[in-house]
Amino acid sequence: MDFDLNKRYCYYFRQISDIPRGSYHEKAVSDYIVSWAKELGLAVKQDHVWNVIVEKPASPGREDAEPVILQAHLDMVCEKNKGVEHDFMKDPLDLYVDENGWLHARGTTLGADDGMGVAYIMAVLEDDGLVHPPIQALFTVQEEVGLLGAMELKAEDIHAKRLISLDGGGVNETAVSSAGGGTFIVSKKIDTEENHDPAYALGIRGLKGGHSGLMIHLERGNSNKLIARVLKELQLAGADIRLVNISGGLKNNAIPREADAVFTSADEPAFLEKIIRTSEQNIQAELEFSDEGFHVLFEKTGGVPEHFTQEVSDDIINYMYLVPDGFRHRSMVIDGLTVNSLNLGVVTTENGKTVLDISVRSALETYTDDLEDQLRTLAEYLRMDVVCLEHHPSWPYAKESGLRRVYAEVLERYDMELVEVAAHGGLEAGVFCGFVPGMDIITMGADTENVHTPDETMDLASFDRAYGLLCEILAELH
Repeated sequence: MDFDLNKRYCYYFRQISDIPRGSYHEKAVSDYIVSWAKELGLAVKQDHVWNVIVEKPASPGREDAEPVILQAHLDMVCEKNKGVEHDFMKDPLDLYVDENGWLHARGTTLGADDGMGVAYIMAVLEDDGLVHPPIQALFTVQEEVGLLGAMELKAEDIHAKRLISLDGGGVNETAVSSAGGGTFIVSKKIDTEENHDPAYALGIRGLKGGHSGLMIHLERGNSNKLIARVLKELQLAGADIRLVNISGGLKNNAIPREADAVFTSADEPAFLEKIIRTSEQNIQAELEFSDEGFHVLFEKTGGVPEHFTQEVSDDIINYMYLVPDGFRHRSMVIDGLTVNSLNLGVVTTENGKTVLDISVRSALETYTDDLEDQLRTLAEYLRMDVVCLEHHPSWPYAKESGLRRVYAEVLERYDMELVEVAAHGGLEAGVFCGFVPGMDIITMGADTENVHTPDETMDLASFDRAYGLLCEILAELH
């Protein structure tokens, strides 16, 4: 199957794939949407963070129908494979279709999350032949970093009590709830001293990663946690080590796949390597069924003039080693639903600090509060600083939904059954429910795999099918 640009939703997906749109850098794509909407003669508003709201009147005969919101987010997770020369600030995505009809981007994330939703909405707004009620289109920003754009919207800007979120995945699936949570930044000011010992580079490679909400129950390896474990096991075996640098991961909503550290030690290289290879073998056995490609890089590197003081080095290693991470609790009511998790997504060392970026997800606010207390308590013991960047609300389950009923009826025409999914990922639906209590919401979209990783891919046959279903659902809304 080709990526047929004669289909308008394919055309618009290609257009926005040419515009860099990482979180916090959505202005260019936001301006593109605004200019495009004005050319169509549609009412459009752009706010201070670059959210865009577009209004389209109802098709003839549907003027008295209740309005509906179509919603998608403009930003994407920017991940790439090691060694790939791609600048997410300026380079277009390099799209291609494989032999099975799945769309990819070479070496990088595809941005189908949520480029597919943006493309769908643009195609609907452009098409004057569709039957539909009044439409309010919401293009939000900074979704991937904590639903920040949606939380900047104003209640008075929301003009409907029903919403179709096109940030879903699975042609016959709809989310019915989502997790709340928060983002926490843990940092340590670095004190250094003169170094006289050899320096070594340590690297974690071969992990699969994945979405830190939707895939956290798979218990895949977290490179940041694993590099701290290897460093701690060096210490526990008697090695005298000091950090020079430690980093890993790119986004807090992606399970980190790679991590690197430079450390110094007066111990013999063979002694260090023996400990590291033992750790590697043990972890490989533990990750046999989740991350079979896991391995550890270790080599001597160039001399370094300074390393962290012993206290600073120990505090950072110990915090990363001890901080809770990953799958925590599952639902006792809904099979397969994770209700609480956290992800040590990003570690950086720069500007005199080592900084840990941690995402917490929970269906229950008390779980989030408890994990925040754990993060802060551990930080207090190890002389670290903690800042909460944001809290975002959950989307509670509603037993009755007119939109779900319409979706199910449309699917029945094709002998498909609607599957309701309680999601552990954070969804903007929770924010919209805060603006309009009791808002009726469905999610939908094409089939995608490996979101938030460079292996992200989208099934083009389902991309076609989901758009057709969306148009049929709109035609049924009165």
